[in-house]
Amino acid sequence: MKESGTYQPYSYFQLMEVSLRELLVEKGVLTEAQIADAVADMRGRSPERGAKVVARAWVDASFKKRLLEDGSRACEELGLDVPALKLVVVENTPAVHNMVVCTLCSCYPRMLLGTPPDWYKSRNYRSRAVREPRAVLSEFGLRLDLQTKIRVHDSTADMRYLVLPMRPGGTAGWNEERLASVVTRNCMIGVAVPQKNGA
Repeated sequence: MKESGTYQPYSYFQLMEVSLRELLVEKGVLTEAQIADAVADMRGRSPERGAKVVARAWVDASFKKRLLEDGSRACEELGLDVPALKLVVVENTPAVHNMVVCTLCSCYPRMLLGTPPDWYKSRNYRSRAVREPRAVLSEFGLRLDLQTKIRVHDSTADMRYLVLPMRPGGTAGWNEERLASVVTRNCMIGVAVPQKNGA
């Protein structure tokens, strides 16, 4: 692998990825073009998909009910594929605030939020979010009332979590597109809350 004019050896995981990709192509399971298209699709995903889901739940009570019952199926109603895993949507309320972590690696609903931020993958966040969630939230600028219970949800290889934040006040009459504009990736991880003035 060439990097800044010099050749660097592949890491273990890079070598595994190259080996698997070459084997899949050699066996005729996939073509290089199919792999390139899939990678481009993954890199093109953004938190706007998740924001669309949140906005629909804010304006459609029946959709919200279905979303909380079966997140994967409800997302499919909006044309958002959630392949081979269970999406659990947890709702913030005045009494309970939810936040998401993956203590083992960086499991994350990429299909709705895109690539996870570096801080989400960091050992610091992964270990401290469980032990001292209130302190971590405070470092993100989110200071919750001491009476608000914080629930931390640990993602797994086959289960992802998405936080359904509370709709900000003063947004009555807003359409879905405008509502989605105030929903950030961090809101759907649970380290921020939507602000009426936007992301």
